[in-house]
Amino acid sequence: MKGGIPIKFINAQNVAIIIFFIGFYGLCARRNVIKTIISLGIMSGGVILYFVSVNRQENSIPPMVGDIPGVYADPLPQALVITAIVVGISVTAVALIMFISMYHTYGTTNWLKIRKMLNERKQK
Repeated sequence: MKGGIPIKFINAQNVAIIIFFIGFYGLCARRNVIKTIISLGIMSGGVILYFVSVNRQENSIPPMVGDIPGVYADPLPQALVITAIVVGISVTAVALIMFISMYHTYGTTNWLKIRKMLNERKQK
């Protein structure tokens, strides 16, 4: 292979870290509230992918099949991922509700303009 990244370094953990930092960049670099909420969702997706992929074992079987000899999959990371998905959806829903209320109050989606309006209200 001439130049480029060898395929063995492209695995789920590395992709999850890249997805997380793409979301982090969106969180830090964007002034739009909707883009910030989307970035939080992207970061959550990266964390969930990392949790799923970090505990993966080859040829593992579900732990509820009986007395079959072999390597059993650990159900704890799966339970944590389901919890993380529910919490992520809840956080997104609450953030969107707060955004709708804030948009009706201030009429903008820009964080800086909202902060400026809040400072002007404090000074009055």
